[in-house]
Amino acid sequence: MRIIIHAGFHKTGTTTVQKTLQANRKILRPHCHIILRPDMVALCESARAYSVSRSQSDLALIQYEATVLAEGWAPRGKDVVISSEDLSGHMPGRHGLMSYDATPRIINAITQAFAAAVPDAEQILYFTTRAATPWLRSCYVQHLRAKRITLSVDEYVADFAASANLDEIISQIATAVPDIRMIVRPLETCTSPLGPLASLLDLLGGVDTNTLTPRAPENPAPPQGVLDAVLALNRSDLSDTDWRAARDALKREGF
Repeated sequence: MRIIIHAGFHKTGTTTVQKTLQANRKILRPHCHIILRPDMVALCESARAYSVSRSQSDLALIQYEATVLAEGWAPRGKDVVISSEDLSGHMPGRHGLMSYDATPRIINAITQAFAAAVPDAEQILYFTTRAATPWLRSCYVQHLRAKRITLSVDEYVADFAASANLDEIISQIATAVPDIRMIVRPLETCTSPLGPLASLLDLLGGVDTNTLTPRAPENPAPPQGVLDAVLALNRSDLSDTDWRAARDALKREGF
């Protein structure tokens, strides 16, 4: 039995991976049990909470929720694919976070819990990364969609440049869980129609990828004019209530 954990990072094709897994659940069912964020909300939320608090109680909660999750599917004996970028915690830029420096401890807690619950299973960590500048720009758009950020994209890229050192976080994760196999794929190298999912399915083996339905990349960046309009809205003197209403109107138009 193998447990393949795709834990991030944000803005590296993770949503496309998850949407494609969801769309092809029926075809993949003979090969693996798929667990996405809706199937493990408590674990994802505990990981995000710890990335902010760094408290031992939140770290213990991660282990508890991971144990509960594993006990639910362990008796089936089938390979498991788990995918959610929230298993890395909050993305940098949220709640004052400047990096993924909590992720190694989160991953250590999750894998320890899985090892205790399913001691004979092989765990494999699968991470997708991305070149620094496009990753930072994509994160910026995500923040622009979610909150009243007033930085320009160039200001954001400059302020959060250090957060883009994903390879350093990967190295720290490898140190935290030295006995667990880890596969890393830069998004730029994932040229298959299935994107980053192709390498993940290679780990399973036996899957005829020609039978799967690819999904177009999720959350593409809107046109620059739309981004400029949202930034101007964020910088306006509108009340928060009026700002939310205006932002929601833009979202209905496709932002």
